[in-house]
Amino acid sequence: MDEGRDTVHKVIIAGSGPAGLTAGLYAARANLAPVMIAGHQWGGQLMETTDVENYPGFPEGILGPELIEVMKKQALRFGLNYVEGQVAEADLSRRPFKLVTDDGRAFQCRTLIISTGASARWLGLEKEQKLKMGGGVSACATCDGALPMYRGQELAVVGGGDSAMEEALFLTRFASKVTIIHRRDAFRASKIMQQRALSNPKIAVKWNRVVEDLIETNERLAGLVLRDTVNRATEHFPVGGLFVAIGHTPNTAFLKGQVETDAQGFIKVREPTTRTSVEGVFACGDVMDPVYKQAVTAAGTGCRAAIDAERFLEAEGD
Repeated sequence: MDEGRDTVHKVIIAGSGPAGLTAGLYAARANLAPVMIAGHQWGGQLMETTDVENYPGFPEGILGPELIEVMKKQALRFGLNYVEGQVAEADLSRRPFKLVTDDGRAFQCRTLIISTGASARWLGLEKEQKLKMGGGVSACATCDGALPMYRGQELAVVGGGDSAMEEALFLTRFASKVTIIHRRDAFRASKIMQQRALSNPKIAVKWNRVVEDLIETNERLAGLVLRDTVNRATEHFPVGGLFVAIGHTPNTAFLKGQVETDAQGFIKVREPTTRTSVEGVFACGDVMDPVYKQAVTAAGTGCRAAIDAERFLEAEGD
């Protein structure tokens, strides 16, 4: 692949999660010679996931990194070109668009597909990153809650918004009890979601609490150290799993506000397409999805983005 500064690629895909890899597969099969700037970690959040049991086609489940690997192989088979590194700067003021990676390489493209994902917000605890790899800590109940390790367990959810209520309600299908831990004395979730959660007999609430530490036994979460935000007292709270539901941050800093987003920073698209506010720029996956945040929905929007880019180029006579 020619990475020269004067080369203008038909399609560049920023990001290499399920959305980006699906976009790459479709664009490659359409003979668009797509270039993927992969980011620092192939596969995004799936590379930090153990068992994936809800992706179609894998009846026995599959490890997150293995799923990314087979998707990557399929896209490469059809001619996806990829570049290690991450987009650090983007100039979308005119076409061809100009991108610069964090190691200083420059690229130009006629269309850009943004699939840089969204990063889960964590509590910032020392053991958190270690235990999220199959050790009992997760940021996605719908991804992990049905795993055998959580069935019949007492689980905890941290958060106070709609996402926390949804996570807690989902987990009641598998857990013996779910406790919502919230730093204040009132939720910020919508009234209807609060009502659903608080009226569920399997859900309890610990108000005015923060998780100060994680208790680990044999590389598995065994409990939480909670601190009361009012009287500062601490307590040990045994749980079999912790689900952190304090939001996601879309990975859009490199855009510097050049593409329209919602109040949370997720890229807005012109439904039912993946077109953004900038002609020739498309978005797919978690970077434009504040609702579902699933590998399969991300892949679906990646398909849409590639088709949208192909049709955009065809309309220009390509």
